[in-house]
Order: sequence, then structure tokens, then C-alpha cells
Amino acid sequence: MVDAPPVEQVIVVTGRGIEVEERLAATRIIGRAEIERSASGRMEDVLRAVAGLASFRRSDSRSANPTSQGLTLRGLGGNAASRVTLGLDGVPQADPFGGWIAFGALDPHAIDRIRITRGGGTDAVAGTVDIDSRPPERITASLLGGSRQSIDARALGGLRWSHGFASLSGSFSRGDGFVPIVAADRGPVDRRAPFEQGNVRARLVQQLGGVEAQANLSTYADRRDRGTDFTFNRQRGTDASLRLVGKGGLRWSALAYLQDRRFDSQFAAINADRSAATLTLDQRVPARGYGARVEVQPKLGTLDTRIGAEWRRMSGETDEDFRFIGGLPTRQREAGGRNATTGLFAGASWSGGGWSLSADARADHWSMADGRLFEREISGAPLTDTRFADRDGWEGSGRVAVGRRLGETLALRAAAYRGWRLPTLNELYRPFRAGADATAANAGLDPERLAGIEAGLDWTPMDGAKLSATAFANRLKNAVANVSLGTGPGNFPQVGFVAVGGTYRERQNVTAIDSRGIELDAAWSRGPWRAALSYALTDARIEADGAASALDGKRPAQVARHSGSASLGWSANRLSLDATARLTDRQFEDDNNDRSLPAALAFDGVARFALTDHLSLEARAENIFDKAVIATLAADGTRERALPRTIWIGLSLR
Repeated sequence: MVDAPPVEQVIVVTGRGIEVEERLAATRIIGRAEIERSASGRMEDVLRAVAGLASFRRSDSRSANPTSQGLTLRGLGGNAASRVTLGLDGVPQADPFGGWIAFGALDPHAIDRIRITRGGGTDAVAGTVDIDSRPPERITASLLGGSRQSIDARALGGLRWSHGFASLSGSFSRGDGFVPIVAADRGPVDRRAPFEQGNVRARLVQQLGGVEAQANLSTYADRRDRGTDFTFNRQRGTDASLRLVGKGGLRWSALAYLQDRRFDSQFAAINADRSAATLTLDQRVPARGYGARVEVQPKLGTLDTRIGAEWRRMSGETDEDFRFIGGLPTRQREAGGRNATTGLFAGASWSGGGWSLSADARADHWSMADGRLFEREISGAPLTDTRFADRDGWEGSGRVAVGRRLGETLALRAAAYRGWRLPTLNELYRPFRAGADATAANAGLDPERLAGIEAGLDWTPMDGAKLSATAFANRLKNAVANVSLGTGPGNFPQVGFVAVGGTYRERQNVTAIDSRGIELDAAWSRGPWRAALSYALTDARIEADGAASALDGKRPAQVARHSGSASLGWSANRLSLDATARLTDRQFEDDNNDRSLPAALAFDGVARFALTDHLSLEARAENIFDKAVIATLAADGTRERALPRTIWIGLSLR
């Protein structure tokens, strides 16, 4: 008998972390083909395909203030900090100071897959968005020209070898912009709001024995303003990370990363007839983030287990000039600190006989340290030099879930979870203005705590068709909200003078936000046709007392009761056509529910014709019927709109 030669283990280099199973959650996958059907080709537009996943404002990153671009799910809004954890190749992408997302740093052209999980637990309060980079197959690129002298250019290329690959991606977009204020409300001060954004990302993945090493380095810059003088803002940042993934019998991963970010912003006061803009605040906000995570997933008999640890540290400060007289600042403010968390987590899952069970638990120690507020007259002595007391504590989070498969087409699932969120440095220390309104920070904020339950089903009646439905109920205790405390004219703490018609607010913990609702996702394809539907019904209410008692029973700001998207596509031979409709129900601009943003239904379209096997002609249209989607409503009734109709045409190389 001759011994057979040993079989060489084949290890596939993927550039991904440990593959994560469904874990009995309300999950939606956006694949490469769906990403390519986005009319704008921008990350926030791709994510809008999932109903209920929303930024604080309806406008996108070409015209919105960057600080309004925090993501949330299931109606857990109320301010602009992200309550969704968004990661790119396992690395958190939220700004370490403010918690908002720099969408200009995320290029969908270089993305392979997006996994959205609704609901809280050990990783997030409202849900998670996990993004996987696209490995290089060949050089891919697109160049489009659009309305208002806009340009959008994107490219991805790289090299593959037997045990790894390297890739380089980049994007650049610019435009003269549109006038944000609707025509009927404009004055001489209003003009177009130009933007310019770009990013570059280098990625190296190499197999080293039984370990896959993944190194990433990226940088981005984002410049825009808000359509008047003295509203310039700019973001820039550099991120680096190294992840090691075990490819042998024992699954494990280790990650370390750093973020270096800076946000600069100006704020203007506009007079009553919008004939003059006056600089009121000039901020510079540098921030740094560091983190490390280790996870091991041993298999113990029929149990798939996981255990690990994570550490995160965020630091930053706002350095700002304010109380301008004659165009010159007379006061200067510095405020900031650092937050840190250290956590241990463990979990297990089991499947058998049509049943599935999963349980995860985590314990975190958090700290807020070195908080300070310093104010001085630029030509004189300090006015305020406050050192806030260091604080720390422990928080627990977890999730338990059960599932039952009934035949080949139907699966039922249910889960209960607890999550929490530490207030951002932005909420703790940085005051800001939005038009005539001014909001003060609050260094005494406590962590938010979520308790929730959900139940759902996943039905696959035939090949090419799937329906998922989930009902949920959440309670977010100590929710951080912007609470109205006074109206102008008058001087108020941290923000100074608030003019007539303006509102003074402070970030405060309200008792809770109670949110319940239903989520539906459906997809169908047959032959050349494809269709998708996503809908969310969200009933969210604030519970409040004390200084915030006026908010009791009201809907959180910027939370829509109904939201949804529907798409229809057709492809045959060399031609591909796609149309998308998106609905956002009425929302309230403010915490008191006095200013209402009307419901909006907008349509997008994409047409692609293959000129050769690798070169295509593309035409895209955003907001085809030029719907005036109102994004903000000021106290004096001035309305700001989101993107008007925008037409693109160009070439793509694949």
C-alpha cells in the first residue's frame, strides 16, 4: 500500500476579516451590482436603499454641514451624532471628535459589499454598517461630467500575485453647486455653494504562512460652503490600519488603527432681509482616534464561540474665535478632552434540528478625562478656565437570539438586546450655530443606554425572490437631545448673543426615546428584470421631564414616520436601465415640533450602454423631476433644499 501524498491546504486571500454569520438579525446585504446602480455614485446615496437608515439631514455631503451627517436607524435620532457603527474593513469610520461620518472619504467605486444590520447589541446602539473593500481584478475607472460644471472621477487598480495583492483607489469630485435657499426665500446674500472632495486609499494584503496581513493607508480632503459668505467648512484626515487574520483551523483576527482628523468651520449671522452676512464663529477642530481589537473564534463541539477584547481612545478640542466686532474676533475659546473605552466580549452560537441560538455579552469600562473650557478676551486676561471632573464607569451590553427554520423557504427569528453609547467630545464640549439658532455643549452628559426586542421572518418563496419583515420596540434611556431653553434676543452661556427669532438650546439627557415599528425588505429578479423594495414604519416619541419637559410626547427631530425606497431595473444585450424612487415622510426640524419639513418623493435613473466588452457609456439623473426636498427650515421660515435635478453623462471602464 502506497501512502497518498498529503493534500496541500488551499488558502484563499480575500482581504476580509473573520467571516460573520447572520446571527439571527435583521440584515441587508448591498452587493457590487446594486452599488453600481446608484445614480450619484456616493456612499450616502447607496445607503439610502435601506429604509430607516438616515443621516440627520436630508441633504447629502455636497451641500450639508459635515456635522449633520451622523447615521441612525429605527428612529433613535434627536441630534446629529451617529448611533450606527460604520466600519470599513473592520476600522471604525466615525469622526473621533464628533461621531459624524465623512462620506467624502468613502468611495463606493472601491467597495465590494455593504452589510447593514438593524438593531443594537454589543457593537452598536441602533445598528451596524460593515463595508468590505473591493479587491483588484483589473483597472476600473469612470469619468462623468454633470450639471453645474460638476466632475466625478473614480479609479481602482492593482496587482495580484499567488499569495496576495495590492490596490490603489482614488476619487475626485467637484461642482459649482446650487443655491441652497429656495428661490422664494432668497436675498442678495445667497449664492451657489461649491464643493470639492477627493480621497486616495492604498491597500496591501499578503499571506504569511497561516496568517493574512492587511495594511491600509488612506487620506481625504473635503471643502464646501453653505451658500453665503462666512460659511466655509473643510474636513481632512489620514487613517492607517493593520489587520491580521488567522487562516488556519482556529479563526482569529487582530486589528490596530489610528485616525488623524481635522474639521474647520465658519458660521454666519444673516440679517432679516438676507442682504448681509456677518461672521460670528470660526472653529478649528483637530481630533485623533486610536484603537485595537483582538478576537478568537474557537469551535467547541457543536458550539461556535467567540471571545475578545477591544480598546478605543478619542481625543480632540475645538479652538475657536467668536464675538466678532467690525469683522475681527474679540474672544477666543478652547474646549475638549478625551474619551476612552476598554471592553471584553464573548459569545456563542449553535444550530441543529432546524433551530438556531445565539448569545453575546460585553463589559466596557469607559472614561471621560482632561475636559476643559478656556475662554479669554483676545486682548486681555482669561474669562473662564474650567476643568471638568474626570468621570468613569462600567456598562454592559449583549444580545440573545433564537431562530427556527420551517421548511426550505421560511425562517423565523427573535432577539432581545442591550446597547449603550458614550457621548461624543462634540456633544460634551463644542457649542455650535445653525442660522439664527445656537446650541451649547454639556460636559455633564451621561452615556445613553438602549434596551430592545425584535421579531421577524425571512421568506424565500422561489428562486430570485426574498422577503424579510421585522417588528421592533426600542427604549433609549438618557438619550442626548438638543433641548430648547430660550429665545433671542439675548446673551446665553457658551454661545453669546442670539438674535431675534433665534433659539438657544443645550445638549441634555432626556429621560428616553421610545421607538417601535416595522421594517420590510423585498427583492425579486427574473430574466432581464429586477426589483427591490424597502420600507420602514417608525413611531418614535420622547419621554422627558424637568428642563426638557416641553418635549414629552413629541417626535425626535428629523425622524420620519414613513420612509422607503423602490427600484426597478432591466438589462438585455448591451443596455441596462434602472429607476429608483425614495420617499421620506414629514419630519420636524426642531425638538419642539414647531417647524415641519414636508414629505418628499424623489426619483433617480441610470442608463448604461456597453460600447465594448470593457467600455460603457453612462447617463445618470438625480432627482429627475426636480422635487424641492426641504432639508432645513429656519425659525424665520427660510427654507433650504437638498440637491436639485442633476444630470450626469460619461464613460466607465470595467
